[in-house]
Amino acid sequence: MAKRAGVLELAVLGLLHESPLHGYELRKRLNALFGPLRAFSYGSLYPCLKDLLGRGWITEERPSSATGSATALAGRRSKIVYKLTAEGKERFQELLADGGPRSWDDDNFGVHFAFFAQTDAEVRLRILEGRRSRLEERLEGVRAALARTRERLDTYTLELQRHGLESVEREVRWLNELIKTERQGWRDRTLPGGSGLQRDDQEGAPNG
Repeated sequence: MAKRAGVLELAVLGLLHESPLHGYELRKRLNALFGPLRAFSYGSLYPCLKDLLGRGWITEERPSSATGSATALAGRRSKIVYKLTAEGKERFQELLADGGPRSWDDDNFGVHFAFFAQTDAEVRLRILEGRRSRLEERLEGVRAALARTRERLDTYTLELQRHGLESVEREVRWLNELIKTERQGWRDRTLPGGSGLQRDDQEGAPNG
């Protein structure tokens, strides 16, 4: 539960960093971010919002209170707009800067990746390489288990194991491409004279 709350905290702060949102729109964007298999209910969202309010990381703007029925009041309550505070922006940047093992986990990686455009390049590379390392360890374990139990598995269980193995292998290949791109971009930014590839070619050319 604590791990899920931490993921939700990053996601909420990240979405509110883009723009203020009311609860309904925030939940809709969270579900789009996490996908249909990990949908968040109001029962998960509002305790998180209450915690962020208590920490001073977000504020809420309520509609102007006018005399009306209980139904009207309930309707206005659903239109409370949540906004990020200066402290909330600092907290969001702290979370983005965390490239440690937690950011490599299944629950955390996708959310960190969703905000890569706002993440420092060095941290992006650290997360990608950490995620790849985590998956490579998983691959070794799955392959070893499959080799030990292959003869005892029925056809369908074996196919399920193979499907899981192929999914992890596919993600590793995807990560390899991303890491290659990140490293190239990092080299282009850090080497003087523009393109790192161009500089490598020049340094390798014979003197004449």
